[in-house]
Amino acid sequence: MVGARNLLLCVAVVSAPVMSPSAIAASTPILLVTGLQGGSGSTIGPGGALYVTEGAAGRISRVDPQTGAVTTFATGLPPLLAGVGIGGAMDVAFIGSTAYVLVTLVGPDVGGGSVVGIYRIDGTDSFTVIADIGAFNLAHPPIPPFFVPTGVQYALETYRGGFLVSDGHHNRVLRVTLDGEVSEFITFDNIVPTGVAVSGNTVFIAQAGPVPHLPEDGRIVSFARGSLSTEEVASGAPLLVDVEFGRGRKLYALAQGDFLEGNPDGSPAQPNTGALVEANSDGSFTVITNSLNQPTSLEFIGNTAYVVTLTGEIWKIERVSDPPYGTR
Repeated sequence: MVGARNLLLCVAVVSAPVMSPSAIAASTPILLVTGLQGGSGSTIGPGGALYVTEGAAGRISRVDPQTGAVTTFATGLPPLLAGVGIGGAMDVAFIGSTAYVLVTLVGPDVGGGSVVGIYRIDGTDSFTVIADIGAFNLAHPPIPPFFVPTGVQYALETYRGGFLVSDGHHNRVLRVTLDGEVSEFITFDNIVPTGVAVSGNTVFIAQAGPVPHLPEDGRIVSFARGSLSTEEVASGAPLLVDVEFGRGRKLYALAQGDFLEGNPDGSPAQPNTGALVEANSDGSFTVITNSLNQPTSLEFIGNTAYVVTLTGEIWKIERVSDPPYGTR
């Protein structure tokens, strides 16, 4: 992860001691899938399946959450550029039965030739660009401008018939309609917004914080539509990369882990230092599962969490919530 003037390259993790005085153990994580090519974003789609972006392959894969069977849902999307190291298809979301994919870091400003924006999936190997986010960012740069003019978009979340898109490089969240209209929804200081979750009129944002991604800079914040300020929900987990609701509307976050000071901006967290954490009412985090290897995306089906990693794996963690919402 990177600060406002740096390139957002990966997701963050957290080690247990910095987040809460005690860790609560869920079931042992189960390795469900291996071999994904650049696992990044995910969503639960039609039929209750897990859909995962594979940026290196320009592909969306459908994963059976019980068996781990992987099939190709969509292919032919712009892949990440080798010279950049991340990007391409970053996240996926559904409106009804139609899938939409967030594609980033593929424009001319970083040596590519594709549109940075939202693509509608029309078939297994066909798609339509519905929103050119790169063009919007070029026409409406943040102040001061950052070194990737088209930005580094991270998360795609449905919102009021359209989408919210976080940009971890430009430090803002954009609103995008199905007609392709892009507007600025909220702007932050140098906090590196990553994952997005929505509950009614309230938006929840995970913040990785600027380099070196100190624990106190890893936060979940919330804000209402039209608000110019945010309210802190929980803090204390370095390099947060996602936020999701689990059973009973309990709020969980995914931290990628410990950042090695001195590493280039945009470097991933140290291997096996990531964690799934639960937000507490007192504003702290409790560790549910630690030692995750560079996680990037989190989904819930019932009381089971699914964690996608930068290394191309999906891990299944059962019995996450405690009573009365679940059992550990």
